[in-house]
Amino acid sequence: MRETVKINKEEPQYCVAAGVTFAQVDAWFGHTVRDLKMDIIYPEDKEKTYPCVVWICGGAWLMMDRSAHLAYLSELARSGFVVASIEYRTSNEAAYPKQLEDVKAAIRYLRAHSERYNIDTERFGVMGESAGGYLTAMAALNNDTVYDVGEYTVQSSKVQAACPWYPPTDVSSFPYETAEQAAASPESLLLGRNVMLYKEDAIKICPVTYVTNDAPPFMIIHGTNDCTVPFTQGELLHDRLEAAGCDVQLIAIEGANHADYQFFQRETWRRIIDFFHDKLGYAK
Repeated sequence: MRETVKINKEEPQYCVAAGVTFAQVDAWFGHTVRDLKMDIIYPEDKEKTYPCVVWICGGAWLMMDRSAHLAYLSELARSGFVVASIEYRTSNEAAYPKQLEDVKAAIRYLRAHSERYNIDTERFGVMGESAGGYLTAMAALNNDTVYDVGEYTVQSSKVQAACPWYPPTDVSSFPYETAEQAAASPESLLLGRNVMLYKEDAIKICPVTYVTNDAPPFMIIHGTNDCTVPFTQGELLHDRLEAAGCDVQLIAIEGANHADYQFFQRETWRRIIDFFHDKLGYAK
């Protein structure tokens, strides 16, 4: 069988720029440096600019892999976005706020190279899971320029929409029974000290601490049966944002545990795509 078909151009070709270095940071006790990298999925379309969504992987701030969800992020990109999956330093490399600094450095890099990747610099969203959900919320809520360090500091690191999945939002209130139990927790390792013994310091690194009525639109996604980050953490951020008069919605996934299969179903991603289109718009 032989068939000749005519196929019209209805959408641009998408490409992946893998392993793009966006910053260099101290490594090996400050004696060396290493690259922080991102993978960028973008349309080859010089006629339009596209909203950009930055993805932040989870892993208890102890480990992360920016390639873990590229299959799903590709679907998001092909819905009309530039999508960048970024790397950040883990807590065994550096304590907070280095992780937030890395996220902000990635956003500034993308704005500085917007022409290369056809990005609309006025329309940035951020999304992440668990530890990445925490960094999503912090990047959206904490706009203190003290965290804009490194290169491209003339660029803004502000975002216009945020979608944290099952995020720790108040690391000072995790239900540890003793200080000894809390000492080895991911939250204590992030802070660099025991969150139970240094509660005031812990409060200073909580997303809920930075809620104001200037917050960008939020869509929080959390499973009601989360055994790692309690559902109440997502509820708390939602309630604080709502009380401040912000644009916020909480998607409670019935029966879902932490990072459960429900987060990777088409229905969930349809809601994510609709949210970012609603808040960031379309290519133009």
